[in-house]
Amino acid sequence: MSDPTHGGHKNRRRIKGRAIRLIATIVAATAIVGLTGCDLGPKANLDKGQQLFTQKCGSCHTLTGAGTNGDIGPNLDYAFKNARASGMDSDTIKGVVEYQIAHARPAATQATDVYMPQDLVTGEDASDVAAYVASVAGVPGIKAPVFAPPQFFATNCGGCHTLAQAGTTGTTGPNLDDALKGMSVAQISQSISDPNAVITPGYQPNVMPQNFGQTLTPDQLTALAKYLQQATGG
Repeated sequence: MSDPTHGGHKNRRRIKGRAIRLIATIVAATAIVGLTGCDLGPKANLDKGQQLFTQKCGSCHTLTGAGTNGDIGPNLDYAFKNARASGMDSDTIKGVVEYQIAHARPAATQATDVYMPQDLVTGEDASDVAAYVASVAGVPGIKAPVFAPPQFFATNCGGCHTLAQAGTTGTTGPNLDDALKGMSVAQISQSISDPNAVITPGYQPNVMPQNFGQTLTPDQLTALAKYLQQATGG
């Protein structure tokens, strides 16, 4: 979640930078100990890994192959782009991601509210998520999936919002079945692209990502708003 002060934004950028540098350090260390090319356990389920990533990680991380645009945690394409370009293979990247999942912690003691929680996924689920991320993160020329509003909502918003039609139960942000009822497409579009314009009573500003107006095209934004209007009985 975002800090409502300007200083909080700067602090979050520093924390994200440290997180990416930490990933780079672990990538290098993993290569040194010779894990590159190891493919020893059971074959990962990439479809399941993609589903789990979009449900549990996509609201915080950008990953082009998954179509996610979260800006709370590190951009995973950026984090692994240089490592992959330098010859790092997907098995090694998978090991790095598994390590990050298993050792989730804040980059600073005061930042526990903006970092990945412990045990977000475990066991085979963690392995599948790590394998999926390793299969797409930083891959040159990879494209986002075809835009579909229900999938985009579930991936990028469902972790924070409740929406009955989508089957999501997030509580960080308002319950959209109540908050969006009776709103026009234009009003819903504004709530997505400029979430601080109107703050729902009981919630703080700067909690919702501020970049959807840049990452969504106008047509995509309108399609998402129409989906939400329909889903909430508008």
